[in-house]
Amino acid sequence: MDYAGRLKPVEYALVVDMTKSLVKPSNILLTLKQNNEDNVTKIKQLCNARYTYKRSLRGSRTELQQLMMLLERDNYIHWSRCHEYSEVVSDIFWTHPDSVKLLNAFSIVVLMDSTYKTNKYRLPLLEIVGVTSTGLTFSVAFALLSTKHENNFIWTLQRLKGLFFRGDVYPQVNVSDRDLALMNAISVVFPEATNTLCLLHFWVWVKNHGHWFEWICTKNFVLGLMNMLSF
Repeated sequence: MDYAGRLKPVEYALVVDMTKSLVKPSNILLTLKQNNEDNVTKIKQLCNARYTYKRSLRGSRTELQQLMMLLERDNYIHWSRCHEYSEVVSDIFWTHPDSVKLLNAFSIVVLMDSTYKTNKYRLPLLEIVGVTSTGLTFSVAFALLSTKHENNFIWTLQRLKGLFFRGDVYPQVNVSDRDLALMNAISVVFPEATNTLCLLHFWVWVKNHGHWFEWICTKNFVLGLMNMLSF
């Protein structure tokens, strides 16, 4: 029996090839329907097929073991630590050697943003980004954390600090959102750096707090903005 939406072998092979090329699921689905106008596959069925393929790659390994294997295989620099009195991994930090070279060449400004609830594990993912002399950005490192506590951020930033080739060269400006735990950790690990808030996060805050617009229009706005953006 041929269920509606089930991928044919040729279609599944196409999904696998496009998945390997990091094509988004929505674009894969569009391609399937362009190749066959009678195709009724839904996005959920497509995602299930992608999951089956990715699951076959790691075999009996857990997802964490697969991640560690890939980091080792592709020569990433990485650290991890476990919960106290446990073998359960709590935090993972990784970066590519090319990113380390870029960081040491352009170390003046570093941006940090921690997101959560954007992955199926609902764990905080800290992304660290550098800025070149021409204003282009590049990924410095990533850290998957168990919690957004100050201790987790301090451990991560200490790993970042260890990437610098010289002991007297560190970021001069750190840009982040108003995450108090992250702000405190930055002050601990990079006490001599200037710490500022991302303007994008500031304006999002303004948009979500409409009753503050009158204050924004007053002459005290500039002073208040400076106080909020520096810490």
